[in-house]
Amino acid sequence: MNLQDTLSNYVKKAVKENFSIELETVEFQATRKEFAGDITVVIFPMLRFIKGNPVQIGETIGNYLVEKVDDVKAFNVVKGFLNVEINDSYYINFFNSIKDKETYGFISPNTEEKAVMVEYSSPNTNKPLHLGHIRNNLLGYSVAEIIKASGKKVYKTQIINDRGIHICKSMLAWKLFGNNETPENTGLKGDKLVGNYYVKFDQEYKKEIQSLIEEGSTEAEAKKNASILLQAQKMLLKWEAGDEETVALWKMMNGWVYKGFDESYKNLGVDFDILHYESDTYLLGKELVTEGLKSGVFHKEEDGSVWCDLTEDGLDKKIVQRADGTSVYMTQDIGTAIQRIKDFPDVGGMVYTVGNEQDYHFQVLFLILKKLGFDWAKNLYHLSYGMVDLPSGKMKSREGTVVDADDLIADMAKTAGEISEELGKLDGYSGEEKEELYKTIGLGALKYYILKVDPKKRILFDPKESIDFQGNTGPFIQYTYARIQSILRKADVDSNIVLNATDSLLHDKERELIKQIQLFPEVVQNAAENHSPALIANYTYDLVKEFNSFYQNVSILGADNDNEKTFRVQLSTTVANTIKNGFSLLGIQVPERM
Repeated sequence: MNLQDTLSNYVKKAVKENFSIELETVEFQATRKEFAGDITVVIFPMLRFIKGNPVQIGETIGNYLVEKVDDVKAFNVVKGFLNVEINDSYYINFFNSIKDKETYGFISPNTEEKAVMVEYSSPNTNKPLHLGHIRNNLLGYSVAEIIKASGKKVYKTQIINDRGIHICKSMLAWKLFGNNETPENTGLKGDKLVGNYYVKFDQEYKKEIQSLIEEGSTEAEAKKNASILLQAQKMLLKWEAGDEETVALWKMMNGWVYKGFDESYKNLGVDFDILHYESDTYLLGKELVTEGLKSGVFHKEEDGSVWCDLTEDGLDKKIVQRADGTSVYMTQDIGTAIQRIKDFPDVGGMVYTVGNEQDYHFQVLFLILKKLGFDWAKNLYHLSYGMVDLPSGKMKSREGTVVDADDLIADMAKTAGEISEELGKLDGYSGEEKEELYKTIGLGALKYYILKVDPKKRILFDPKESIDFQGNTGPFIQYTYARIQSILRKADVDSNIVLNATDSLLHDKERELIKQIQLFPEVVQNAAENHSPALIANYTYDLVKEFNSFYQNVSILGADNDNEKTFRVQLSTTVANTIKNGFSLLGIQVPERM
């Protein structure tokens, strides 16, 4: 039982014994810096049940706590706030009780509980990953790691959108204009090569539209009848019919893209346990249409199309099968979700990391799955996130104006190098060591800048602003971690010595630091429950601020005695491990030197 639970029980007892009232809840908050105390009981909500002066009520409860709770040493009442002071022995005992400080805050996955599947990335195979994909990947990967650290088994997955008209556009452009270019004979990554032909298709398509308009067609007619578009549509029909030549071209170009994606994922530091391909799943769900018709969840219109009426649920009518019997995107998603549960029976819930433009789609998907009677549908979650903008404006893939993920990662490392050199922080490093550190700092800056923001908010990403060695940034936190490692390398203490709680008094800064460390397991659980890496990011920043205040006010290696020095070194070690653990949940590395 934690301190707050213990105090809550005793506050309830105090109220019952002194005022004959049974409180259901007790409200706590952190004690304000200007008052003595470690935790504050808010008296005002009790006034609905207890008649009297809030200060007197606080005094009564405070005296009860001092008498009954060993860990409470004193209290003070300010208006309706009971500020409770806790004995140093409580904090020292807590600190000594952390059995494995290297994995502090993490819970091993409970294999008896249902697993969670987290989907992210889900790219199209007609272009390389861009800045939007970066936010998606960072969010999905981080949420998967956080849920795992909270004690659940997690499967990380993506569905690769490897079929459809957009894929055929790249294929056709390569066939018409490619002159047998390959990643090998051009030196280009495969995803970039294919992406170039997606842009090429759009350029040629626009030329044809303009030509048709000049010949007398309307814009709508020109867009519909452009020869290159008709050829792409024909290619899609050939692919669906299994045409040997078309399928061979599709496999070759997708193979180039997959190799490029793998390199980008490695650069970004994300991975997957399972891969799904739309070419395998796009026909899934059709049999469920039949089941849904039988159960009355779906109904058939006169033209033969099948719909789900969600108007009573505040949504609209949704088509699940066209009049010609072909499935729609929603049908595929229904089938894919069900197939995942069949393939992985231990999965009891799923998280879909998809931009907020798809909010409505997932509302409908989850509701239809519930109506079809799948109990696990109540555990589906759409990790909806806002777009990422750059100061230069909006990105468009088909026009080739996107910010390429690989280029951005390289630019971040370059910028980190330029700033580090200006600050003169890397004297004595070899060229290779510098390059590795620049990557760590640059990628840490990028990830932290994106993940410290609530997922639902839109981001304006400024690369230079993210690489700042001061303030709420990744490099600032990495630098503090490296500073602690420098202290630990100089320290000559036995890390196995346990401080005796009864013989020691804590400095205010030591106490505040332990209180911050104490919060970490709860923050991990809250972040998992809320699917929010921002909670981890901002906790880690608060921990670093608390450590820097401790560092500036308390001598670590120059302590008055060996016990004090040992404790402060151990405390610094635990802070470093907690920073490392917090950053690992964000997919960020911490350098030993900086």
